[in-house]
Amino acid sequence: MNGKSFFVDLSKCTACRGCQVACKQWKNKPAEKTENTGSHQNPPDLSWMTLKLVRFTEKTIDGKFNWLFFPDQCRHCVDAPCKMVADSEVEGAILQDEATGAVVFTDKTKDISIDNVRPACPYDIPRVNPETKVMYKCDMCIDRVQAGLLPACVQTCPTGTMNFGDRDEMMAMAEKRLAEVKKKYPQAILADPKDVRVIFLCLFPGDNYYKYVTAEAGAPRTMTRKAMLASLTRPFARILS
Repeated sequence: MNGKSFFVDLSKCTACRGCQVACKQWKNKPAEKTENTGSHQNPPDLSWMTLKLVRFTEKTIDGKFNWLFFPDQCRHCVDAPCKMVADSEVEGAILQDEATGAVVFTDKTKDISIDNVRPACPYDIPRVNPETKVMYKCDMCIDRVQAGLLPACVQTCPTGTMNFGDRDEMMAMAEKRLAEVKKKYPQAILADPKDVRVIFLCLFPGDNYYKYVTAEAGAPRTMTRKAMLASLTRPFARILS
């Protein structure tokens, strides 16, 4: 597998939102008009303008109040369901970089319905510009990575929450840190580490943070017929290619 991966250590996250701001600045995305929703989470959700969002959740666990922070973004799935759907409709609409494993949306996504792509994502990530119909999400800052730089969110993180590098290195870092954290937080987990390139270390089971932290936490997702067929036919496509 190899390629690149993120390791996101939530035990160190202070919700400073530096990663969220850095992402928006690097991608030159406009600000969103928002209202006071009674939460520090702002804006309320991801959009084509906000590709990374720090989610805030107040949770009582084992009788103790916890304020949980989750910097949400595309997980860059090893076998990306969104790409399976796109490949069945428009070739080249969604690409997967061989060197890094990054899953990248192109302008060709305007020719695919978001109603087919978004339900296929187990983490509910894809968003669409309602005017241009082009879909957007985190692209691993592939332009920066190919130039030998860190993704913008990793570069700006002041606490060591966001880490990025060769996949084997990130996996080793994640497993070592998990063993350390489990001494104090025995419920700590790595979220779907074998299936994604953005590996979150959670102090508690994922659904305490947000519905779609893990693929199982958000289940059942409504998979479209196109997504199902694409997943079934993909092995045969590999054999024939």
